[in-house]
Amino acid sequence: MQGKVVLPVVVLSLVGVVASAFFLVREHTRTYRLVLASGGSTGEYYAFSQAFATAVARNHPTITIDVLETDGSVQNMDLLKSSTAQLALVQSDTPVQSPVRAVALLFPEMFHLLVRTDANINGVVDLRGKRVALMPENSGSYALFWPLVQHYGLTSEDLTPLPMPADQAHAALARGEVDALFRVITLGNPAVAELLQTSRAQLLPIDQVDALRLSLPYLNAQVIPKGTYNGGQPIPPADLPVVGVNALLVAHEDIPTHVVNALTRTLHQNRNELVALYPRAAMIRLDTSGDLGLPLHPGAEAFYTQGEPEFLVEYAEPIGLLLSVAVLSFSSLWQLRSWLLGNQKNRADSYNLEILALIDDIDKARSLEELAALREMLFNILKRVVTDLDVDRITSESFESFTFPWQIANNAIHHQEMLLRQRGEPEKRV
Repeated sequence: MQGKVVLPVVVLSLVGVVASAFFLVREHTRTYRLVLASGGSTGEYYAFSQAFATAVARNHPTITIDVLETDGSVQNMDLLKSSTAQLALVQSDTPVQSPVRAVALLFPEMFHLLVRTDANINGVVDLRGKRVALMPENSGSYALFWPLVQHYGLTSEDLTPLPMPADQAHAALARGEVDALFRVITLGNPAVAELLQTSRAQLLPIDQVDALRLSLPYLNAQVIPKGTYNGGQPIPPADLPVVGVNALLVAHEDIPTHVVNALTRTLHQNRNELVALYPRAAMIRLDTSGDLGLPLHPGAEAFYTQGEPEFLVEYAEPIGLLLSVAVLSFSSLWQLRSWLLGNQKNRADSYNLEILALIDDIDKARSLEELAALREMLFNILKRVVTDLDVDRITSESFESFTFPWQIANNAIHHQEMLLRQRGEPEKRV
């Protein structure tokens, strides 16, 4: 009865172990394909995203990143919320959506206000009545322009806003079709440099950062260094005070912890490789001491709090599966052992019962021929027991227990044989 109950349990446990091992191997070798929402193809977000995707592919072959061209931060947040994208680059001022978690603080992005030298614009307030090229409406640059001009007393009625892709905006300023261009971008952008060097355009300062922070607390004071866009005839000709925000790498909260941990490690441990692909990655600040505006993803948080990749975090899921496999394996082996021991004991008991029945037959034997047959049966039992002992069908302890009744049976045969011979001696003398 015990064997009928235990055997199915053992079989089910072994099936569970095999299934767990299968899922462990599949999880460990699984390839993750992620979509990274970036920005326009001529922008820094897109350039950085391409470099980051390449660095990740080289160092983590099980993670593939597809870079998606977008209008910018606002659209990127929407793509994350709808799970169309799993990663995104956004400006730190972008309204936070519920499933989004921070991964890394990247490079600062400066407010660039470029104006034509013949447009008589010397500051933000002079944009009144002017044609201003802006980035697309779903971009972070577009969203930041309006609170900026509002601080200087301007509204959409006071100027002519013209949202358009970055390359079209640059071309429009160069041709004189607009008077100014506003863009939030990291330092050293090649398209900005070309525009400043080949057309009648100049950069204007944006100061009053402390006053601006009263309504826009995510802004910080920045400087565009002298000669950033040309060193021979310096552009700008002196350090130019501006304001800026930070670029963030964010992720959907459902991305596995170990995947985000690997992405964060790429930014840190493979930074030289990333800089070789995208030089402005040298400005990346792997610092989360400031307020990022949204909580860190657990995978990124584990990296920053430990300083080095946390093994348990990175391999949490495989370790969990291994523990499950170990528990199931131990349980299966224990059940199997119990079943085998039960079988061994039952087999030994059956031999002992055969010996007891044989002893009863020995006492009833009435001829030497019957005793000879019983002796042969007794030694056949011994032969079977020794064979079972060799193949572990019974234990050595059971064998030792068996030898006692077997010896009694053997002695009983000798005793009964002597009695029968004594009874037959008078007949032989006659």
